[in-house]
Amino acid sequence: MRLAVLTAAVALAAAPVLAADDMAVGITPEIGSVTVDTDSGPVEIRRVQDPEHALTGDWARTSRPCPEFCIQPHSPAPGVHTIGELELLDMLADPEVTVVDSRTPDWYAGGTIPGAVNMPYTEMTDRLADLGCEIDFDGWDCENAQQVALFCNGLWCGQSPTAIRQMIEAGYPAERIHYYRGGMQSWRLLGLTVTGGEG
Repeated sequence: MRLAVLTAAVALAAAPVLAADDMAVGITPEIGSVTVDTDSGPVEIRRVQDPEHALTGDWARTSRPCPEFCIQPHSPAPGVHTIGELELLDMLADPEVTVVDSRTPDWYAGGTIPGAVNMPYTEMTDRLADLGCEIDFDGWDCENAQQVALFCNGLWCGQSPTAIRQMIEAGYPAERIHYYRGGMQSWRLLGLTVTGGEG
């Protein structure tokens, strides 16, 4: 089902999809790349084609000090759906879902997942209107809140879990929140396309 939805969404966007057998390194056996719409125009997400490619720099580090860089739980709050890369690709292709890079602007400026919007965790409860909530006398009315997926730097990063807990406390329905726990480190580990920061 997910593959059919992803393929249909990409086809509707009239974006070319390379079959996995057209590439040395595909996303799945059937999918070589996925094109998503961004504020800067379409971007093709694919894996680095060099089988010898390896992570370097900050993304290769395994042992940031805890606190503050502690391993995050699988789910940051009850009712939140934890997802992987294929589910995130589906969400990037779905115009009804907002994919949120909840990192601070300095991290975002260093590269993000194509199609993600930057809503820093430090501003999340002030920007719920961007996600379909309406301000009311008691705070936020999130009855019409969008489906969202949040991510940050990876399994050791607390920025998106903090944002998610703040959203729920403000009234955002937990069942409409998805958490891409692997974040930028797992995205980069898989050699998936990274773009510069965009709006």
